[in-house]
Formats: sequence, structure tokens, C-alpha cells
Amino acid sequence: MRQVAVAAAYVLAYSAAHHLSFSHWAVFAGVRLSALLFVPYRYWPALAVGEGAALVGNAVDCASVYGWLWGSTYMVPPMLFAMPVARWCRERRRLFPTPSTTNTNVLLLTIFLVALIGTTVNMATYSMMRGVEVDHFQVKMLVVAGWYFVGNYMGMLALVPVVLLVREALAASDGTGLWARFPESRLAMDTACLLLPSLALLVWLASSVPGEAGEEARVAMFLPVAWLSLRHGWRGAAVGGTVASIAVVLSMPAVEDSDTLHAQVFVAFTTTTMLMLGGRIAALHEREDRRLMDARMAFAVAQRNISLGELQLRQTSHALEQMGGLIQASYTQLLGRLRCLMPGTDERSYCRQAAITQHQMYRLADSLYPLAWQERGLRAALREGAMPRALDEAGIAYWCNIRGAELDALSNGLRIALYRLSCEAVSLACSKRNVSRINLQLRCGSFGGRRWAVLCVDAQVDYAQLGKVRWDDLFPALGGSGLGLGAIKDRAIIFEGRARARALGGGQRVSVILYDPDIS
Repeated sequence: MRQVAVAAAYVLAYSAAHHLSFSHWAVFAGVRLSALLFVPYRYWPALAVGEGAALVGNAVDCASVYGWLWGSTYMVPPMLFAMPVARWCRERRRLFPTPSTTNTNVLLLTIFLVALIGTTVNMATYSMMRGVEVDHFQVKMLVVAGWYFVGNYMGMLALVPVVLLVREALAASDGTGLWARFPESRLAMDTACLLLPSLALLVWLASSVPGEAGEEARVAMFLPVAWLSLRHGWRGAAVGGTVASIAVVLSMPAVEDSDTLHAQVFVAFTTTTMLMLGGRIAALHEREDRRLMDARMAFAVAQRNISLGELQLRQTSHALEQMGGLIQASYTQLLGRLRCLMPGTDERSYCRQAAITQHQMYRLADSLYPLAWQERGLRAALREGAMPRALDEAGIAYWCNIRGAELDALSNGLRIALYRLSCEAVSLACSKRNVSRINLQLRCGSFGGRRWAVLCVDAQVDYAQLGKVRWDDLFPALGGSGLGLGAIKDRAIIFEGRARARALGGGQRVSVILYDPDIS
């Protein structure tokens, strides 16, 4: 039953295409090659039987005019002679390297060989025809052979690449959601908004303007094909070639019009060239897409590594806090046992030393992972965390301005990066020890569905206040690595941003822009 169903479906498709075809536009040749390229081998006998059945009616009707010898040869399916070429290209030449890709050069070779075979079969059948009208046309055998070759080639070139394009789209989407993604396709939008209107205008010009202007309008139909190919590779050439072929036929004033044949030959040459060039363009686009995908994966890995490092810092911070509490408890217990053996002055000195040690460990833990960050988020960390307290204790004026309602919507990784970059920028500003005031500004927003953040750290100097700054123990408490501008740029690149430093009047500015890896 499957064989019968395949044969019946092919008869319907072949008959419908045969009614739309003529000598130099054989759409049924495209149906034939499409079936040979995509139908499994076990159904090829059914295809041959279906094509023979589709030819029987025409052979019987015209046998009385052209002779029964012609009728008997006409009923032989031309598909039988194209099957070896189709199988050779599918198996030996790797026409389909993967289920979702196509080798366009092999495809064009297949179309050319099958068109040549079809033309040979047509001319062999044509030589069997008898009659006065046939005797008149047999004088122009080469001209008729050219018609048949152009017709077979154009019919396959107009249909087979589009069928391949649909096949790739179905393989890429597994047949689900194809129509839902169709309006989002740039190729579909360019075809609907630019290709179809331009070709409709050229068809109108070619049909309404006689003479050389109409012929030039037909020839100009290759321009949209070239433009679409340069934008979308061989897929654009496939769609553009099909639409341009239909446009040339629609503008045809007569079936055997020589000007239309010349335009078809030119469009066929253009489509072939664009398919060859488009295959290379598509390969370059795929290579660029793979490069971008690899870059995104590298960014994602780096961001995950940063998150893992921050988690380790958080664990270390908690461990240091617990260690500080244990040290304080151990000091208290030891002093309680030795209180009777030491003077009160020494006891107060030991207590003060224990408090200082605990405070230093707390500051170290807070610089590793701020307590304010854990409790109240990034705003509190930048305004009240370890870095602002260290600057205040050192005598450096600090001012923080945060704007934008998108701050809390940023991903956790980006907020951590903003805090670390703030510490690095402040450490860089203080590294030359000529800073008395630091202004930090943070702006957040979104553009094109993607969130961004801009950080600016301005370092200013007031020589009257510079002598009062206490630089001792400032840099460890700031939480920066001290590696300079290079470390800031490296961390900004991980979030697809950039950083720069420039001098200001009486100071310098470090500015950083970052992009959130999360797409809203």
C-alpha cells in the first residue's frame, strides 16, 4: 500500500507540474529530481511506475499524430536514466554531508547532469516523431535541443533548491514550531518586503513596456537574486532564483519568445553563480556563528568560574569570622584561668590585643566577602561595606551615587563583578597615594532587551587634606588585588564590556561598562 501511495502521489505531482511546463520551462523535471533526492531507494520502483503512468495518457492521445513508435518510446520514464546519477551523487559525492546541510557544488553538478540526460532522452524521443510539422522543425534540431536543455535546467533550478531549503528547515526544527518561527526569519522578511515587490515591478514593466525596455526589465530580474544571495547565502539564491524564474515566465509575451529565452538563460546563469558563491557565503556565516557561539561559551565558562571563586571567598569569609570568635573565646578562657597570676595592667593589655586581633580578622573577612553585601545587597556594600569604611578610617572622603531601577534586576554574577571592579578601581586610584576624595557613580539600564551597567570612579586630590590621609593598612582593607588597570580590563571583558582610565583636572577617572549575560 505504501508503494501504491507513493506512486499515486507522484502521478498527481508530476501531472500538475506537467500542465505548468513548456519547452524551455520544465517544472516536472524539478519534481522528478526532488523525488530522486529525497524519496528512499525502496520507493524508487514506485516512482518509475508513477512517471510511466503519468506519460501513458499523453502518449496514447498523440500517437495517432506523431506515430506509435514515438508513443512507445515516450512512455519510457526518463527517471530510469536519471536514477544512477542521483544515486551516485547521494552516495559517492556526499550531496548531503549531514541531515541538515547540503553541498551546493554537488547539487549543481547533479542538476546539470540530470538536465543533460533529460535533454538526450527528449531528443531521442523527438527523433522518433513523424508528421509534416515535425519534418519542418527537425531542421532546427540544435535549437530544439537548446530549448529542452534550458527547460530541464530551469525547471530543476527553480524547484530543487527550494525543496532543499524546506528540508533543512524541517530538519533543524524537527518539524515543530516551523510556522511559528517563520515570521521571525530574516530571509522570509526580505523576500516578502523587498524581493517580491521589486520583481512584481519588473514583471509589470516587462509586460507593459514593449521593445528593448521590456527585455531589459526581464534581464534585470537577476539583481534581486544577487542581492538576496549576498545577504543569505545559497538559501537566498534558492528563493530568489525560484521567484525570478516565475517572474520571467509571467512576463513572457509568447511561449516560444526568444527574448524570454535569453532572459531565462541569464537568470539561470545568475542563479547558478549565486548558488556557488552562496554556498561559500553560507559556510563563512556558519563559521562566524560557530566563532560567536564559542566566544559565548567561553564567556559563560569564565563567568561560572568567577561565581565559583566568589563562593569560595564567601566560605573563607565565614571561616575567618568563626575563627575570630574562637580566638576571642580562647583568649577569654585563658585570661580567666591566669587572672590570679598576672597584674591587672597585663590583663587589660591582653584583652585589648585579643579585641584588636578579632577586629582585624573581621575586617579581613569583610573585605573578602562583605557582610553588608550578604545582608542588604550591592547598594549597602558600596555605601557601608568594607571599602567605604576603610576609606573613612584612612581619612579619604567617599561619595557614592547609584541611579537606575534595574540594579536589583541584574544577575548576581554581574553585581558581584561591579563590587569587585569598584574595589579594584578604588585601589588603583589610591595606588599613587595622591588622593583625598573618591566619587563613585553607578548607572543601570537596559537596551534592546539586555541590561547594562556603567561604573565611574573619580579620584580627586586636595593637597590641604592629603597630608591627613593615613595610608597604613589601607590597601588590604580595600579588597582589591592591586594588579592595576589590566585586571580591571580583564574582568570587564568577561562580561563583554570594556574599561578605560583617563586623566581629569586634578585627578583621574576609571570608567567601566558591563553587560548582563542574562537576556530579559
